[in-house]
Amino acid sequence: MRDSKTLFAKTPPVRLFLTAAIPGVISMLTGSLYALIDGVFVGQILGETAFAALNLAFPFVLINFSLADLIGVGSAVLIATHLGRKQEAEANNYFTCACLMIVATGVLMGAVLFAAAPAMIGAFGAEGDLAAFAVLYLRTYALFSPATTILFAMDNFLRICGRIRGSMLLNILLSAAAIVLEFLFLYVFRWNVAAAALANCLAMLLCTGIAVFPFLRGQMLLRFCRPRFSFRMVRQILFSGSPTFLSNVAGRLTSIIMNALLLRWGGQSAVSVYGVLMYSGDLVQPVLYGLCDSLQPAVSYNWGAKNIARVRALEVCCFTASAAVSFAAAAGLFFFPGQIASLFVQPGDTALLAASTAALRLFSLTYLTRWFGFAAQSCLTALDKPLPASLLSVANAFLFPVLLMAALRPLKLTGIWLNFPLTSALVAALAAVLLIRAKRWAPVHAGEERQGTAGRAETEEAGCRRPGGTD
Repeated sequence: MRDSKTLFAKTPPVRLFLTAAIPGVISMLTGSLYALIDGVFVGQILGETAFAALNLAFPFVLINFSLADLIGVGSAVLIATHLGRKQEAEANNYFTCACLMIVATGVLMGAVLFAAAPAMIGAFGAEGDLAAFAVLYLRTYALFSPATTILFAMDNFLRICGRIRGSMLLNILLSAAAIVLEFLFLYVFRWNVAAAALANCLAMLLCTGIAVFPFLRGQMLLRFCRPRFSFRMVRQILFSGSPTFLSNVAGRLTSIIMNALLLRWGGQSAVSVYGVLMYSGDLVQPVLYGLCDSLQPAVSYNWGAKNIARVRALEVCCFTASAAVSFAAAAGLFFFPGQIASLFVQPGDTALLAASTAALRLFSLTYLTRWFGFAAQSCLTALDKPLPASLLSVANAFLFPVLLMAALRPLKLTGIWLNFPLTSALVAALAAVLLIRAKRWAPVHAGEERQGTAGRAETEEAGCRRPGGTD
């Protein structure tokens, strides 16, 4: 317990950033590596139809995971804030209730996705093997939903408890296990695209068990207790997690709309090109997420402790590192698009390779500005400013892309590829405006009264006991 608090409150900002961000980036890079290899395996071993099917189904999978992220991120912000205020009992209650909410949501969403999979895939106009493969892929994830979705939240909870290296190792194990299983299922056994989903689900199931075990043993800073649900608590969790959730869900809805347009304008090949862009982005986006998300517990902790100068120093580190990564990504995607696209395209498919290469050059411009909006949203979320963060996330994931799809409709496929960099530039401008307005929080927050905090903590502590009956 003492190590976690010392890390967040006493470690110099740059050192804390490196301590938290490096494992966070490594964790995300291993996830990126798995996503890349997943796309390579499906595209090279199973072919274009299976690759397109995966890209049709995956937005629905991510919507399911986004619900777990909504609760996980929302509760993590509040848990870290309460720990910064020395309200451990309240933090434990948020932790316990959040875990129960995620499991219940996983059961419900798994049942919905399994039952509705044919209708959802059919709505795209997909037929034959393309539709059949997409339904199998989606239903496989749906079956494992109750036991796997909580893994996303456990990663946040481990970092709150100061187990940053443990979180990193868990993510490495997840990616390694998924890669090994997918190679075995697809290359050795020659199973269909559903096996790609099965491999990831089994790896997630293994890591979920490993992550939950020390919490069940009562060995962590956060401990399970008798849950005390309230409407206010649930509302706070959902409200604090709404920026990440809205970004994820809105982004998936945008992907669904884009897939429908791509099928109409370019058929299965256009969906495959879009998949190449998304997998290429998976090499960069998780790194940005790892840089920013790894600091959220520390930022929220210091925000709760009213250490404004430390909050600012941490955010400077986040913005600077995000910019460096984004510029490097833009250069790599622009100068080496053919080499990147060839990873996902079977040898001899020159038409798909040429289309993917041209699209990647346009897509690379996204990362000239993407870093600013991403870091700004993470900053606002960590400071428990859900309204501006939600506005930014919805604008990035849905509002601007949909408006640009309408405006660029005469360009058809080229308009789709240009959508990404133009959206990113608009979001960066909006983020600058929101951050300027957000500067007003510092004097108000720094001067807030602490009156009543200790009394509330003592009152709340009695209702939240460790397993075994003692605090």
